[in-house]
Amino acid sequence: MLKWILIVGLLIGVVLVALAYRIMKGPDLSKYEALKEPRITKIPNQRMLVVEIKGDPNIVAKKAFATLFKTYYRLKNNPKRFQLAPCARWPLSLDTPKSEWIGRYGLPVSETAQLPDNFKQNPNMKVEIKDWEYGDVAEILHIGPYSEEAPTIERLHNFIKENGYKIIGEHEEEYLKGPGMFGKGNPKKYYTIIRLKVAK
Repeated sequence: MLKWILIVGLLIGVVLVALAYRIMKGPDLSKYEALKEPRITKIPNQRMLVVEIKGDPNIVAKKAFATLFKTYYRLKNNPKRFQLAPCARWPLSLDTPKSEWIGRYGLPVSETAQLPDNFKQNPNMKVEIKDWEYGDVAEILHIGPYSEEAPTIERLHNFIKENGYKIIGEHEEEYLKGPGMFGKGNPKKYYTIIRLKVAK
């Protein structure tokens, strides 16, 4: 009997180690290589868990993401996934002083997801479930630190104009790999999709 308990325990240990490795390794980033070139594509609307907070992202983002993930794993009627790429939307111009920025940090959820019972709002940040509208979007992959995104953003804006489109939505970023995600890693290897809703 002890022999079987040890074998089962060993098998469970192997499975847990394999799962932890997969989570720490993060998503397969090779499938995003084509996005080094900007493109126009169509994306369906997505139900999102959103945390909205005002302030310099270098200061408040950590707190926003902590709230986002903590709430996500407490949601009702929402199948949980372990490899999630969070997003953020920035409704104000990127020229706005960072202390005035409003960040909307989000994770995709199911259509049936609900906030946990007796959920208490933090007065400094708003948490809600809402639909993010998409449709036609222009997007590009930025590899490197967030502080060096400006040339990539400019390249995407030029691509939009050159193809006869205009921007009609908020600046959005999807964080495939970044600080605190799958190990801290090297900022030069951060993967961020920069995305803008567009129309002809």
